[in-house]
Amino acid sequence: MDEVELEKIKVKALENHIPIIMDDTLEVVGDLLNKIKPKFILEIGTAVGYSAMCFSRYISEGGYIDTIEREHERVEEAKKNIELVGILDKINIIEGDAVEILPTINKKYDVVFIDAAKGKYPIFLKEALRLINKNGYIIADNVLYKGYVMSDYNKHKQRTAVRNLREFIAEITKNPTLETKILEVGDGLAIIKVIA
Repeated sequence: MDEVELEKIKVKALENHIPIIMDDTLEVVGDLLNKIKPKFILEIGTAVGYSAMCFSRYISEGGYIDTIEREHERVEEAKKNIELVGILDKINIIEGDAVEILPTINKKYDVVFIDAAKGKYPIFLKEALRLINKNGYIIADNVLYKGYVMSDYNKHKQRTAVRNLREFIAEITKNPTLETKILEVGDGLAIIKVIA
């Protein structure tokens, strides 16, 4: 993998205010992936492909990442970026709305990474639980959403996202088949191990 190109992609994304995984979040996720060496990863929310490219360092031999993105321009940019970095064989981009695409997928994954529309996290969780292998991990980024989720925030603009993230957190912390940690890195990171 061309690390120089990867760094350029990161800088460009930040300059253009494209939301990409934060360094401290990437460090935590990278440590986990390095430990478990997943073969198959599903990512919900590709953006420009940066996180998928970073995660590809940790997949085991013959593994790959499926990543879903609904914005056509982002899909095109991500394809170019993945080619620049030289890992076209490891990342497969699925274009479309994850809410519609997820129910059509019938594979199993070792890791599902959720980083897309906050208001859809409960739907993504339901599908992730269907698609994850036993002892697999579901990792969700931005679950504390600027601190709104744990405060009494109730402004109209973000109300749905905040309510749905609260529902998501309630589900992952109360479900007896899941072992959940919520870390205050980046904008809140949930690491969920499927234990049953």
